[in-house]
Amino acid sequence: TGDNHGSSPANAARYAPYVLLLQAIDAHKLVAVYSRFYPLFQRAYRELGYPNKYFNDRLIEAIDDLLAAPELEGPVKLAQPKVLYEFADPDLEGRSAGQKIMMRMGRDNEAKVKAKLRALRRALVAGV
Repeated sequence: TGDNHGSSPANAARYAPYVLLLQAIDAHKLVAVYSRFYPLFQRAYRELGYPNKYFNDRLIEAIDDLLAAPELEGPVKLAQPKVLYEFADPDLEGRSAGQKIMMRMGRDNEAKVKAKLRALRRALVAGV
């Protein structure tokens, strides 16, 4: 139960292609496409049961949640009580699914993803 499987370099490497793809995206162009289709996102959000809320607010909350993921030092202990691995530390295991992915992707990948998320957030807030 004291395995470090999820924080190994091999585990971090499996996220590398996704991080490279994210880095290749131009934040301003992505936000321009998002803005163009925003009415559809908002309508779908309303239809999901959020008639008095804005999808854009939820998107910013999700980005902020990912940015709030702790930047862990060194290997992190995982446990495998059933089929899936979990963080052995209850504080880490209790975090959002997005934060747990951020913590498992490795420090370098996490830093790159957070940098792109900050750029996307700035562009969203600026309305570019």
